[in-house]
Amino acid sequence: MRVLVTGGAGFIGANLVSALIGRGHEVRALDDLSAGARPTWWGSPSGPQCVEASVEDQAAVRRVARGVDAVVHLAAKPGVAFSVDHPDAEFRANVQGTFNVVNGARRSGAGRLIFASSGAVLAGARPPLREDMAAAPLTPYGASKLYGEGITAAAGVFGIVGVSLRFSNVYGPNSAHKNSVIALFLRAAHAGRPVTVYGTGRQTRDFIYVEDICGAIERALSAVRPGVFHLGTGVETSVNSLVREVSHASERELRIEHRPARAGDAARSFVDLGAARRALRWTPRVGLPEGLARTLDWMRSARTHGG
Repeated sequence: MRVLVTGGAGFIGANLVSALIGRGHEVRALDDLSAGARPTWWGSPSGPQCVEASVEDQAAVRRVARGVDAVVHLAAKPGVAFSVDHPDAEFRANVQGTFNVVNGARRSGAGRLIFASSGAVLAGARPPLREDMAAAPLTPYGASKLYGEGITAAAGVFGIVGVSLRFSNVYGPNSAHKNSVIALFLRAAHAGRPVTVYGTGRQTRDFIYVEDICGAIERALSAVRPGVFHLGTGVETSVNSLVREVSHASERELRIEHRPARAGDAARSFVDLGAARRALRWTPRVGLPEGLARTLDWMRSARTHGG
């Protein structure tokens, strides 16, 4: 299958591109490299076709989408805090950019479109989060992802099977540039710096290892029906518990700096995996202790080899 991955040089994208190539797919990667990430295969003659451009560039998206069978749309301005501070940039990347990708898929005749959504579309809902819950975004980020789900579903009118995957908190290798909580905590532990906990630390999240996310995306590439699915582990972990897990994995006692709670942060979040298990025949395999250990091993190796 010929697959275009937008955001292909990013954290999830870099892992996905490598996984898809390993499974025999022909992959194109589109990324503007604004996050500062550049996988070792980027630009390599033996790697995937790489295009440096933004999803906000409609013409570039149309060019790179030509001839592909499927599009995996990962490119986005990430994070709740960024969207609150910069809603205009969030709109351009996550709303206009997503429209450009769907339009590119339509013009290319692609049969599948996989959209990376988020539990942020239900940030005001009581967990466990399920697909039958009414949307309740609390921030521009959540609202932009809700738009993406809507236009992905509407792509069916063009003969495209559109699948939206609501990622919970993803972590793992290639996340050195990320400002997600696990990436921040692991970098702090590795450097011997204190970790920052916002609010009480009792807020909860559902942490899923990137390898499991990539497996779900590959399953979705074979979907014959459209749909929206939550991806996570179904395990509710508090930030305070995460501090203890990172301390154990790194074998270091972490110092904590407390700061006020941030606007738009959900108090609790974890998902119900029932729909993804039934429709995608997918179940996560990597638990948090193992995932943290793997990520720390990658981080140490990357530092040793200058990555």
